[in-house]
Amino acid sequence: MPFLLAACGTADPGTQARPAMWLVADEDTKIYLLGSMHALPSGTDWDDGKVGAAIGAADELVMELAPGELANAGAAFQALAPRSAPLAMDKRLPADALAGYRALEANGGDFGGDALDDWAVMVLMGQRVAQNAALDPGNGVESRLTERFRAEGKPIGGLETARAQLMLFETLDPATQRALLTRAARGAKDAAQEVGELTAAWSRGDVAALEKLINEDVDAVPAARRAIITDRNHDWMLWARQRMDRPGTVLMAVGAGHLVGADGLPALLAAAGYKVTRVQ
Repeated sequence: MPFLLAACGTADPGTQARPAMWLVADEDTKIYLLGSMHALPSGTDWDDGKVGAAIGAADELVMELAPGELANAGAAFQALAPRSAPLAMDKRLPADALAGYRALEANGGDFGGDALDDWAVMVLMGQRVAQNAALDPGNGVESRLTERFRAEGKPIGGLETARAQLMLFETLDPATQRALLTRAARGAKDAAQEVGELTAAWSRGDVAALEKLINEDVDAVPAARRAIITDRNHDWMLWARQRMDRPGTVLMAVGAGHLVGADGLPALLAAAGYKVTRVQ
């Protein structure tokens, strides 16, 4: 998801990345599954090789959010993020987590968290970490793909709306939201290093390392994993199955965390009987 810290990444400028990609194919349809990072530093080179060939071959691009929906994300966040009544952060977080929150807040300005839902504060913390690490969504996989497909006049679609994505967080029960916020605040001081490890694994296409890093994070809050990853993967698997009924070639680019493990899209589609091949 574009707002999740795990969707961002750090890498040295000029990095030659080879992210993992799979191909789901039958007689007349191909769907390339590319794991994306929503924000990267400038100079990260990932769109040549097999990925470049897939971009050239694809008739259409499908992402989590179509460009128009991504443009609506800020307004959707502003509408959903406020609490019905303010609650001070020192009433929400234990001392160690509050210290991590305050340190991150001090490095960039007040989040205004007292007036926001727990999930919204966590989102802003993730964005702050990305900012401090000099990451830019404009350098992310989706932005570059959008530029390429627009330049070639190819259609670009989305699997979800911005509001629906944020409602995944908004509708989490209060205890789960608080657990996510507390975990993010406690880990704030190590966030840049952990995101760097995540991106290094993405850059070399190391799906085992990606799975380990992502699972360590989301498995700590099972209800969040179900809502944010597992249920969406099943929804997207159904979309892919329906798309396989029509001829053509599609590049489907979604967050890298959705493509790894037993409940990742490649595994789900293989279990459904489709031929799924790792091509990069």
